[in-house]
Parts: sequence; C-alpha cells; structure tokens
Amino acid sequence: MTATPRSAAPFRLPPVPSLLLAAVSIQGGAALAKTLFPAFGPPAVASLRVLLAAVILALIWRPQLAQVSRAGWRALLPYGVALGIMNLTYYLSLERIPLALAVTLEFVGPLGVALLASRRALDFVWAALAAAGLLCIVPWPGAAARLDPVGMILALTAGVCWGVYIWAGGRVAQVFAGPQGVALGMSIAALTVLPFGVVLGSQHHAWNHLSLPAILTALGVAVLSSALPYSLEMAALRTLPARVFGILMSLEPAVAAVVGLIFLGEHLKALQWLAIACVMAASAGVTLTGARTGEVVAEV
Repeated sequence: MTATPRSAAPFRLPPVPSLLLAAVSIQGGAALAKTLFPAFGPPAVASLRVLLAAVILALIWRPQLAQVSRAGWRALLPYGVALGIMNLTYYLSLERIPLALAVTLEFVGPLGVALLASRRALDFVWAALAAAGLLCIVPWPGAAARLDPVGMILALTAGVCWGVYIWAGGRVAQVFAGPQGVALGMSIAALTVLPFGVVLGSQHHAWNHLSLPAILTALGVAVLSSALPYSLEMAALRTLPARVFGILMSLEPAVAAVVGLIFLGEHLKALQWLAIACVMAASAGVTLTGARTGEVVAEV
C-alpha cells in the first residue's frame, strides 16, 4: 500500500524569535522614518506612516462602519486619538533625542499603567528603579551632552498617550471581536494626525519632496512599524503567556539602542545606558511580579 503524501505544514516562526523580530521591525521602522525627517519633517512623516498603516489594516480586515454601535464609537475615539497623538509626539521627539532614549522615556506610559493597577509593595521598588533611570537622563544644568528637554517632554507625552492607548484598548477589546477595532482605531489615528501633517508639513515644504521613492519609503515605515510587528505579536500571543510577552517587550529600549547605533550612528553615554537598563529592569520586574491576570496591549 502506498503512503499518502502529507502536505507540508506552513512554516511558523517560534514565539520568542517572533517577538524579537517584531521589536527589531518596530525600531527599524522608526530609524527609517527618521531618515525622512530632513525632507519632510516629523509631522508629515507621522501622517504618512499612520495613514498608510490605516489603509493596510483596512484592506486586510475590512471593518464595517455601519455595524459600529454608539458604544463602539465611544470606545474607539479615545483609543484612536491617543494612538495618533502618541505617534506624532514620538516622531517629534525623535528629531531631538536619540531613538533609544525616546523609547526608554516612552516606556514610562505602560510602566505607569502597570504600577497604578497593582497593589503590591514590591512594585514601589520597580517604580523607584524606573525613577532612578529617568534621573540618569534628566538634562541637569551644566551637565555635558545634555539632552534636549523639549525632546524629553515630547517622548514622555508619547508615553502618557501609550498609557491611555492601553487603557482604551481594553475597552475596545470588550466591544470588538478580533482586529476590527484596531483597524478602525488606526483610521481615527490617521484623521487625528493628518491635519498636523498637512499644516506643519506645508510650512516645512514637505510636499515639494513627495515622490514615488519617498512614498515607498513611507510605506516601508508603515509595514515595519505596524503591519509586520502586529502580525508577529498576534501569532506569538497564541502560544506565549502574556507575562512572557511583557518581559520580552521590555527589551525594546535595548533593541532601539542597537538599531540607533547601527543605522543612525547614535552613540550613547554610559549614564544613558544605565538609564535604559534601569527602565528595562523595572518594566520586566513589574511584568514578572505583577498580577497574573490582565491584558497586554502591543504598541502599534
């Protein structure tokens, strides 16, 4: 009797490499976006990135606007607006401070959400560790190689928006099944950011530089920063506990430091590396010792 040939199983990357690749993809997308700043300025680049990501997600998931209830819109609006402002302020911060430090400061948002949701005494240790990390990069008067304080404020604002996005994402997940809410939220984010991109981009004469190569680069930013990492993270979360997911997410500042060094030539001081290590340790510690229930919301 002849054996029936088996169809080859589709190749799937294991969950941990998937998340590491997602982190590299997100930070690589940010580094690629930063190369567009001289010609377009951060607001125009943020607008193109979010708009193209919204189009990609809409084409993939095809959300039905007519089926969205009033409760659905109430959940979507803060989610999408926070996502849009997060992207805008994050890109504005990248113009002023290194990629790794912008990511480190932005992590204050999800870290703060985790700490506020916890009642464990040990979390005060993680909060103190994160605060120590931030103190390492505060632009003290007279310090050498001071960071731009406006860039730091913008990155922290992006972090606050990330925290709101996580909170609002929990409400969206309760109303929408599957990725429909993410696709609609990204569309709201695009509508939020687009006016800034049009007005400020015009002042920067950004649209004079619009060309097919520039659009393809912006499309690459959208894919690297949203579509690819989102797909990898969702695939990993099917088999990986949320706790492990959160710990691996804590590696993003270090990934950003390596990507910034290789692709942007951004060299960090020893104290800045210490700041990154402190915030990473605090983020991993909160995830490891925090409550075992809860939802991890990925950065989009």
